[in-house]
Amino acid sequence: MAKAKTIDTSKPMKIKESTGYRIFTVCNTILMVIICVVMLYPFVYLVAQSFSSAEAILAGKVSLLPVDFSVDTYAHVIQMQNYIFVRNYANTIIYSILGTVLALVFSCLLAYPLSKRELRANKVVGPFVIFTMYFAAGMIPNYVLMTSLGLKDNVLAFVIPSMISTYYVILMRSFFETVPRELEEAGEIDGLSMWGAFLHVALPLSKPIIATMTLFYLVQYWNNWFDAFLYLSQQEMWPVAYQLRNLISTSQNVQDAAEALSINANIKSCAMVLTAAPIICVYPFIQRYFVQGMMLGGVKG
Repeated sequence: MAKAKTIDTSKPMKIKESTGYRIFTVCNTILMVIICVVMLYPFVYLVAQSFSSAEAILAGKVSLLPVDFSVDTYAHVIQMQNYIFVRNYANTIIYSILGTVLALVFSCLLAYPLSKRELRANKVVGPFVIFTMYFAAGMIPNYVLMTSLGLKDNVLAFVIPSMISTYYVILMRSFFETVPRELEEAGEIDGLSMWGAFLHVALPLSKPIIATMTLFYLVQYWNNWFDAFLYLSQQEMWPVAYQLRNLISTSQNVQDAAEALSINANIKSCAMVLTAAPIICVYPFIQRYFVQGMMLGGVKG
């Protein structure tokens, strides 16, 4: 009698990959590496340039590593005008955190009711929200509105204009529509009110889209300089993006020749590095939610 062949289940079964799949994997990996190099090279070059001497930059010696390592530009930018740059940086952190928190709160409060198709008011409110995406009042009416409200030289003038984005609200609404209605009904049976279902059921299940919107709003406020140009006339209230813009635009007017050589050569590199570094540091912590939130939030329109 033939002995039955036993199968070892202690080791995971390996699926044999076809030759075509292996070729695709290799080509895909090579392509992704090339794209990463192309995307990273400009930023690495800027970092190297910002830490190089002006003479090395003007001579074209800088590539991926700093030449004649120097922090003169950083020191000049940070120490100028009694450390006004540091205050502007602190303003940007405060404005970005405050604006992002308020934007998330109001966007969620608007997107969640819009996701409930059974609400009759959505037949009016929904098209009206989408209407604002295509037709805006414009810069002059917004400026008149802000000044008439007495918000000139006020932090709210920087926060309010960018607080709600129609596109982001639509993404959040689409994500809320994917939340199973049965879970909310189960919570209501257990005694949850409408607010309770929103806070204890919908929001905990919406971490991917909330993390994605946090990144979007944070970048939006961090890089915003135009609202500061319109509404903030006091230099002590400027965000760092507006201060760096002025540094770049006025760097050509430096009177001292040696200082002009140092500042003009790498001021743009220094400005870009200082502006992008905080967002680059935050992104890895949100990146795992980013793709998931965009895909799930964009399934429905």
